[in-house]
Amino acid sequence: MARGRLISFEGGEGTGKSTQAARLAKRLSDVGCEVVSTREPGGSPGAEAIRDMLVRGEPDRWSPTSEALLLYAARSDHIERLIAPALERGAIVVCDRFADSTRAYQGAAASGPVGLIETLETFVLGEIRPDITFILDLAAGTGLRRAAARKNAETRFEAKGADFHRKLREAFLAIAAAQPERCVVIDASRSLSEVEAAIWARTTERLAIS
Repeated sequence: MARGRLISFEGGEGTGKSTQAARLAKRLSDVGCEVVSTREPGGSPGAEAIRDMLVRGEPDRWSPTSEALLLYAARSDHIERLIAPALERGAIVVCDRFADSTRAYQGAAASGPVGLIETLETFVLGEIRPDITFILDLAAGTGLRRAAARKNAETRFEAKGADFHRKLREAFLAIAAAQPERCVVIDASRSLSEVEAAIWARTTERLAIS
Protein backbone atom coordinates (compact mmCIF):
# COMPACT_ATOMS: atom_id res chain seq x y z
CA MET A 1 0.00 0.00 0.00
CA ALA A 2 1.28 3.48 -0.87
CA ARG A 3 2.25 5.75 1.98
CA GLY A 4 -0.30 8.39 2.85
CA ARG A 5 0.33 12.12 2.77
CA LEU A 6 0.88 14.57 5.61
CA ILE A 7 -0.41 18.13 5.20
CA SER A 8 0.44 20.63 7.92
CA PHE A 9 -0.90 24.11 8.61
CA GLU A 10 1.34 26.71 10.20
CA GLY A 11 1.26 30.38 11.08
CA GLY A 12 0.86 32.79 13.96
CA GLU A 13 -2.08 33.29 16.26
CA GLY A 14 -5.40 34.17 14.64
CA THR A 15 -4.42 33.32 11.08
CA GLY A 16 -7.25 30.83 10.61
CA LYS A 17 -5.24 27.59 10.58
CA SER A 18 -7.82 25.49 12.43
CA THR A 19 -10.68 26.70 10.22
CA GLN A 20 -8.80 26.09 6.99
CA ALA A 21 -7.46 22.71 8.12
CA ALA A 22 -11.03 21.60 8.82
CA ARG A 23 -12.26 22.91 5.47
CA LEU A 24 -9.49 21.14 3.57
CA ALA A 25 -10.13 17.88 5.41
CA LYS A 26 -13.81 18.04 4.44
CA ARG A 27 -13.06 18.72 0.79
CA LEU A 28 -10.60 15.83 0.65
CA SER A 29 -13.14 13.55 2.29
CA ASP A 30 -15.80 14.69 -0.17
CA VAL A 31 -13.68 13.49 -3.11
CA GLY A 32 -13.21 10.07 -1.54
CA CYS A 33 -9.95 10.36 0.38
CA GLU A 34 -9.49 8.83 3.81
CA VAL A 35 -8.64 11.82 5.97
CA VAL A 36 -7.37 11.98 9.55
CA SER A 37 -7.69 15.43 11.11
CA THR A 38 -5.48 16.22 14.06
CA ARG A 39 -3.62 19.02 15.83
CA GLU A 40 -0.51 19.90 17.79
CA PRO A 41 0.23 20.03 20.54
CA GLY A 42 -2.22 17.19 20.99
CA GLY A 43 -3.74 14.58 18.72
CA SER A 44 -3.38 11.62 21.08
CA PRO A 45 -4.53 11.26 24.70
CA GLY A 46 -1.03 11.67 26.10
CA ALA A 47 -0.25 14.63 23.84
CA GLU A 48 -3.53 16.33 24.74
CA ALA A 49 -2.58 16.10 28.43
CA ILE A 50 0.70 17.87 27.66
CA ARG A 51 -1.15 20.46 25.55
CA ASP A 52 -3.18 21.51 28.57
CA MET A 53 0.02 22.36 30.42
CA LEU A 54 1.46 24.33 27.50
CA VAL A 55 -1.41 26.53 26.39
CA ARG A 56 -2.69 27.72 29.78
CA GLY A 57 -1.17 29.80 32.54
CA GLU A 58 1.21 32.74 32.59
CA PRO A 59 3.32 33.51 29.49
CA ASP A 60 6.56 32.72 31.36
CA ARG A 61 5.28 29.50 32.91
CA TRP A 62 7.85 27.52 30.91
CA SER A 63 11.23 28.43 29.46
CA PRO A 64 11.79 27.92 25.70
CA THR A 65 13.84 24.80 26.49
CA SER A 66 11.14 23.35 28.72
CA GLU A 67 8.50 24.11 26.09
CA ALA A 68 10.53 22.41 23.35
CA LEU A 69 11.01 19.29 25.46
CA LEU A 70 7.32 19.13 26.34
CA LEU A 71 6.29 19.68 22.74
CA TYR A 72 8.53 16.91 21.49
CA ALA A 73 7.28 14.55 24.16
CA ALA A 74 3.76 15.27 22.90
CA ARG A 75 4.83 15.00 19.24
CA SER A 76 6.52 11.65 19.80
CA ASP A 77 3.34 10.19 21.27
CA HIS A 78 1.22 11.78 18.54
CA ILE A 79 3.34 10.34 15.75
CA GLU A 80 3.57 6.89 17.29
CA ARG A 81 -0.09 6.50 18.12
CA LEU A 82 -1.88 8.39 15.34
CA ILE A 83 0.16 9.90 12.50
CA ALA A 84 2.43 6.98 11.60
CA PRO A 85 -0.35 4.35 11.58
CA ALA A 86 -2.56 6.59 9.44
CA LEU A 87 0.20 7.21 6.91
CA GLU A 88 1.06 3.52 6.80
CA ARG A 89 -2.47 2.62 5.75
CA GLY A 90 -2.50 5.32 3.05
CA ALA A 91 -4.59 8.03 4.69
CA ILE A 92 -4.11 11.78 4.27
CA VAL A 93 -3.29 13.37 7.63
CA VAL A 94 -4.24 17.04 7.99
CA CYS A 95 -2.45 18.49 11.00
CA ASP A 96 -3.07 21.90 12.58
CA ARG A 97 0.58 22.75 13.45
CA PHE A 98 3.57 20.44 13.37
CA ALA A 99 7.35 20.65 13.78
CA ASP A 100 7.72 24.06 12.11
CA SER A 101 5.82 25.61 15.00
CA THR A 102 8.49 24.50 17.47
CA ARG A 103 11.21 25.96 15.27
CA ALA A 104 9.31 29.25 15.01
CA TYR A 105 7.86 29.64 18.52
CA GLN A 106 10.48 28.12 20.80
CA GLY A 107 13.43 28.60 18.45
CA ALA A 108 13.33 31.86 16.49
CA ALA A 109 10.72 33.97 18.31
CA ALA A 110 11.76 32.94 21.84
CA SER A 111 15.50 32.76 21.07
CA GLY A 112 15.45 29.19 22.37
CA PRO A 113 17.79 26.21 21.88
CA VAL A 114 17.89 25.82 18.10
CA GLY A 115 20.43 22.97 18.23
CA LEU A 116 18.32 21.02 20.70
CA ILE A 117 15.20 21.55 18.61
CA GLU A 118 16.97 20.30 15.48
CA THR A 119 18.22 17.22 17.33
CA LEU A 120 14.77 16.45 18.72
CA GLU A 121 13.22 16.92 15.29
CA THR A 122 15.64 14.49 13.68
CA PHE A 123 15.18 11.85 16.38
CA VAL A 124 11.39 12.09 16.85
CA LEU A 125 10.24 12.66 13.27
CA GLY A 126 12.51 10.11 11.61
CA GLU A 127 11.36 9.92 7.99
CA ILE A 128 8.01 11.59 8.66
CA ARG A 129 7.87 15.06 7.12
CA PRO A 130 4.94 17.03 5.73
CA ASP A 131 4.35 16.64 2.01
CA ILE A 132 2.78 20.10 1.96
CA THR A 133 2.91 22.84 4.57
CA PHE A 134 0.50 25.75 4.25
CA ILE A 135 1.83 28.81 6.07
CA LEU A 136 -1.03 31.22 6.65
CA ASP A 137 0.49 34.69 6.68
CA LEU A 138 -1.08 37.68 8.39
CA ALA A 139 0.16 40.84 10.08
CA ALA A 140 0.84 40.00 13.72
CA GLY A 141 -1.44 42.73 15.09
CA THR A 142 -4.34 41.63 12.91
CA GLY A 143 -3.90 38.02 13.95
CA LEU A 144 -3.81 38.92 17.65
CA ARG A 145 -7.01 40.97 17.31
CA ARG A 146 -8.71 38.02 15.62
CA ALA A 147 -7.45 35.66 18.31
CA ALA A 148 -8.65 37.96 21.09
CA ALA A 149 -12.17 37.83 19.66
CA ARG A 150 -12.35 34.05 20.10
CA LYS A 151 -13.89 32.54 23.21
CA ASN A 152 -10.93 30.41 24.16
CA ALA A 153 -9.09 29.87 27.44
CA GLU A 154 -5.90 28.79 25.65
CA THR A 155 -4.31 32.23 25.57
CA ARG A 156 -0.82 31.68 26.97
CA PHE A 157 1.02 32.13 23.67
CA GLU A 158 -1.19 35.01 22.57
CA ALA A 159 -0.08 36.89 25.70
CA LYS A 160 3.63 36.79 24.82
CA GLY A 161 3.64 40.32 23.41
CA ALA A 162 3.70 42.10 20.05
CA ASP A 163 7.46 41.77 19.51
CA PHE A 164 7.31 38.00 19.98
CA HIS A 165 4.53 37.72 17.42
CA ARG A 166 6.34 39.89 14.87
CA LYS A 167 9.38 37.63 15.19
CA LEU A 168 7.07 34.63 14.87
CA ARG A 169 5.70 35.83 11.56
CA GLU A 170 9.24 36.46 10.28
CA ALA A 171 10.26 32.95 11.38
CA PHE A 172 7.48 31.24 9.45
CA LEU A 173 8.25 33.26 6.32
CA ALA A 174 11.92 32.32 6.66
CA ILE A 175 10.99 28.64 6.86
CA ALA A 176 8.87 29.01 3.73
CA ALA A 177 11.69 30.76 1.86
CA ALA A 178 14.17 28.04 2.84
CA GLN A 179 11.90 25.16 1.77
CA PRO A 180 9.77 26.33 -1.17
CA GLU A 181 9.35 22.78 -2.46
CA ARG A 182 7.32 21.96 0.65
CA CYS A 183 5.90 25.25 1.92
CA VAL A 184 3.11 27.32 0.40
CA VAL A 185 2.53 30.81 1.80
CA ILE A 186 -1.13 31.81 1.80
CA ASP A 187 -2.32 35.40 2.28
CA ALA A 188 -4.64 34.97 5.27
CA SER A 189 -5.93 38.55 5.11
CA ARG A 190 -8.39 37.51 2.41
CA SER A 191 -11.88 36.12 3.01
CA LEU A 192 -12.29 32.58 4.35
CA SER A 193 -13.63 31.37 1.00
CA GLU A 194 -10.74 32.93 -0.93
CA VAL A 195 -8.19 31.37 1.39
CA GLU A 196 -9.96 28.01 1.15
CA ALA A 197 -9.95 28.17 -2.66
CA ALA A 198 -6.23 28.98 -2.78
CA ILE A 199 -5.42 26.07 -0.46
CA TRP A 200 -7.56 23.65 -2.43
CA ALA A 201 -5.95 24.70 -5.71
CA ARG A 202 -2.46 24.07 -4.39
CA THR A 203 -3.48 20.78 -2.74
CA THR A 204 -4.99 19.35 -5.92
CA GLU A 205 -1.91 20.49 -7.86
CA ARG A 206 0.60 19.00 -5.43
CA LEU A 207 -1.28 15.75 -4.76
CA ALA A 208 -2.68 15.31 -8.30
CA ILE A 209 -6.26 15.13 -7.03
CA SER A 210 -9.00 15.80 -9.59
